[in-house]
Amino acid sequence: MNIIVLVKQVPDTSEVKINRETNTLIRDGVPSIINPYDMYAIEEALRLREQHGGKVTAVTMGPPQAAEALKEAVALGVDDVVLLSDRAFAGADTWATSYAIAKGLKKIGNFDLVIAGKQAIDGDTAQVGPETADMVGIPFVAYIRKIEKVENGKMIVERMMDEGYDVVETSLPALITVVKEINQPRVPSLKGKMKAKGLKVTTMNAQDIGADGNMIGLKGSPTKVVRIFPPAPRGQREILSGTVEEQVGLVAKKLKEQALI
Repeated sequence: MNIIVLVKQVPDTSEVKINRETNTLIRDGVPSIINPYDMYAIEEALRLREQHGGKVTAVTMGPPQAAEALKEAVALGVDDVVLLSDRAFAGADTWATSYAIAKGLKKIGNFDLVIAGKQAIDGDTAQVGPETADMVGIPFVAYIRKIEKVENGKMIVERMMDEGYDVVETSLPALITVVKEINQPRVPSLKGKMKAKGLKVTTMNAQDIGADGNMIGLKGSPTKVVRIFPPAPRGQREILSGTVEEQVGLVAKKLKEQALI
């Protein structure tokens, strides 16, 4: 079973900085990590390989330093990696990103399943998974909390819902996004770290994957970030003191004064 895992290198959440001129994240010189949700995708891919055999390939799109995220994936047990990197990809929104990844997946070919985390913590859109599946032309199922069975070119999964879960059957190849409830990610092994240390990352640019220049990067992005700003403070703030009962009474009194209750 050949599995592709989509991973993304994201800024450490405590170190997020914004370029005020371009309204994009500043990634150069900022500590980065593998998107936490993608760690669950990697783990599930490795477990499926252990059950069914085959190969796990990690794919990411990003600047050259994104190769470090791929090396970390290898340290965890991934067999092979591909970095989609080109200056022409810069500034891509989710649509242009999905297009480039879809072209990369078609170039790689010969896969039975694509797994990704449910969303990236830097954008939180959860759009790249379904958009990529649509552009590749394969089924998509989101929020997978358990893979029940894989056999005869089909897969049965549990999709997390607000109240309970759905049992879904899909044909393969397919693309799924997983939630953290699906497993507990492993830690890198010494053997994996040694393999990652000497790894030569396979890199593909826009020309290698046959991407249309008008469909990638800023040029291929139908959405643009106009401005990023923190919400302005509103109203006055007051810190209440006293027992819980006294504070509740004060809150009720003030709400009545403001005609809110």
